[in-house]
Amino acid sequence: MSRITTIAAGAALTLFCAAAAHAQMAVSDGAHARACFKAAKYGTNTEQGMAECGAAIDTERLGRTDLAGTYVNRGVLRLRLKAYALARADFDAAIDLEPTLGDAHIDRGTALIGEARYKEGIEEIRWGLVLGSEEPAKAYYNRAMAYEAIDNEKAAYADLAKASELAPGWAAPRDEMKRLSFHHN
Repeated sequence: MSRITTIAAGAALTLFCAAAAHAQMAVSDGAHARACFKAAKYGTNTEQGMAECGAAIDTERLGRTDLAGTYVNRGVLRLRLKAYALARADFDAAIDLEPTLGDAHIDRGTALIGEARYKEGIEEIRWGLVLGSEEPAKAYYNRAMAYEAIDNEKAAYADLAKASELAPGWAAPRDEMKRLSFHHN
């Protein structure tokens, strides 16, 4: 099994005036798998990145963890295209291979939120946080967007505050907190 590192980065998926955050997974095996990861991490050339992911999944002899990571990375690229059901299918495949990948659950929750399945997304993100995440601030941020969508602004604000505490240099949670505060005044 290859050693993996989980790296989270913001992406262009818009949920209620905010960009959702996704976790990409570094892989060590396979040239296509590494190219897929770079596309997911850096957000460049999504179509080519998805082709690299598909080639990695179909042709490279990847270890279980790297294969799971490649499914996560393709799912991240699909989230950027707002292909939520396809992204969720990739996260499901990753979770089938490696059920304890917290960031795969968090990204699955983000896909569910994109499908307007907010309560399921909240629960999936909660489970991902229990399993562990390299950058939990992004999970709290995404979950806050789902809470806001179901009119639970108190929980949304609390998650935004937690995201801001965990990533003090990240402006998005603070901006959303200001927007929620302004909305109530």
